[in-house]
Amino acid sequence: QVQLVESGGGLVQAGGSLRLSCAASGRTLMSYVMGWFRQAPGKEREFVAVINWSGSLTYYADSVKGRFTISRDNAKNTVYLQMNSLKSEDTAVYYCAADRRVGVPATGATYYDYWGQGTQVTVSS
Repeated sequence: QVQLVESGGGLVQAGGSLRLSCAASGRTLMSYVMGWFRQAPGKEREFVAVINWSGSLTYYADSVKGRFTISRDNAKNTVYLQMNSLKSEDTAVYYCAADRRVGVPATGATYYDYWGQGTQVTVSS
């Protein structure tokens, strides 16, 4: 069993930056693919970014490409999402998730086995 806890959300002006963290307990994250998703009010949960176990492979949603960076520190059992040049449309609850499967990192939420409780990001324009 893996427990995931996100932190780092908050209120920021458009154009600003935030760094989200996702700390894991229970088991090491070293073998897991890790993803970030977000859900805005009235909308479905959507994929944001994913990283493979070693950090050598990352993939981003088109809406955040070039602005967000996903990374991980397996020694600290933590995954990060650096968010720059934030826009009002980035406002959402952000969730990290862990995928136990070995293979190509997935962008679909149904592939993920463990989820955090989410952290609110609000971008004011």
